[in-house]
Order: sequence, then structure tokens, then C-alpha cells
Amino acid sequence: MTEGEIKAEKAAPTGPLTGPPVETAPSRAHCEALAAQLIVLLAALLGAIALGLGISDYFLDHPYVLAYLVAFAAFLFSDLIVRNGYTVVDEGATRLLSGLPVLLLFAAAPFERTYIYGGEASGWSMALGVLVELFGLWLALGARVQFSYFAPSDGGAPKAVIRHGFYRYVRHPVYGGTFLVMLGWPLEYEAPLVFVVAAIVGFIAMGRWIMAEEAELLRRFGDEYLAYQRETDRLIPSVW
Repeated sequence: MTEGEIKAEKAAPTGPLTGPPVETAPSRAHCEALAAQLIVLLAALLGAIALGLGISDYFLDHPYVLAYLVAFAAFLFSDLIVRNGYTVVDEGATRLLSGLPVLLLFAAAPFERTYIYGGEASGWSMALGVLVELFGLWLALGARVQFSYFAPSDGGAPKAVIRHGFYRYVRHPVYGGTFLVMLGWPLEYEAPLVFVVAAIVGFIAMGRWIMAEEAELLRRFGDEYLAYQRETDRLIPSVW
């Protein structure tokens, strides 16, 4: 290469040296994170105000409601502990935002009881709500533990279809248990309208989640999972 060619090569444009342009507009993930932080802050403020206005007296007068909320908090905490990395869930802000329908459910049931019927829910309904929640909690957490036990210790995807424990009878016991936990809350307030709406919306949502998850499992395991589908039901043995 001659001296002139070397100079020309050095003078040729080499493109930007600073990498791709910096994104100036907030990303979607950033906006979701800010929204999630705002929701948590507002919930904390409202909770503090409610405590100051005497909500503790309300819990003392409604032990079944308190029992449900304590069990529900334990369920959420335990679910995070035993959750296996293979389960597909929304993380971070997206997962928090996806919990907004649950907050709506928690607000709608006491609203229906107070402003439509008035008075207190019957004792049998409140007791039934706690029992349904506890059964759902046992089913969902038990299935999580069983799944984690038979899955790889590193939290990765299982190498074969899990057929033990609850998974011997239904393919999605975690969904079924979580659904029961949610349905227990309208029973606490004997709110039939909220119960029906929650049941319909939850049934549709779970159907969509199950279809998406089973499509992935069929892709992963093929004929093995197809045989498992023929041998078991989705959520309710011998029904569905």
C-alpha cells in the first residue's frame, strides 16, 4: 500500500464512535416502574390513614376478615419463597401492575355489601370464605413445592413432564388453588355479584394462560405432554 493510500484510508469516515444514540424518551419499563412505585406509595398512605381512622377496631369486630387477610399475606409471601424459576410470571413493575384486578376485587366485595345490601355478612358465609381460601392456599403452595422438588435444583426447566403429587390428577393445580384463594374474598362479604364476576373473569383469564402455557409445553415435550393431556384434566378432575 502506498503512502497516499494509507493517508486516504486514515481520512475515510469511520462512523460514530459513541455507539447507538442515547434514548431520551422514558422507556416503557421505566414508566411501569414509576407507576408501580406510585401505587405502592399511595397504598401505604391510604393504609396509614385507615389505621389512624380506626380500621384496627374493624378487624377486631370482623375476625374472619382479619383471618383471610393474614392468610392471604402469608400466601403471597410463601408463594415468592417456593416459586420455581421455570414458572413464567411477570416480574417487577409489570407483575405489580398485573395485580391491580386483585385490588379491584378487594374493593368491590365490601362495596357491594355496604352500598347494595347493607348490614353484615352472615357468619356461615365468612367462615366458608376462609375455608375456601385455606383450601386454595394448600393446593397452590403444595403444588409449587411438589414442582420445585421434582424440577432441577438450579431452577431451570424440567427435563420431563412432572406427573407426581397434585400433577398426577390435574395439569394446573397452582392456577386452581390461586383461583380459589381469590373466590374466598367475595364469600367473606357475602357479595354474590362480585363472586360471579370474579368467577367468570378468572375462568376466562386462566383459560388463556393455560392455552399459552400448554402450547409452550407441547413444543418442549411433544408426544410426552400430549399423552399427559389425555390422562389428566386441566383444573377439575373428571370435569375440566
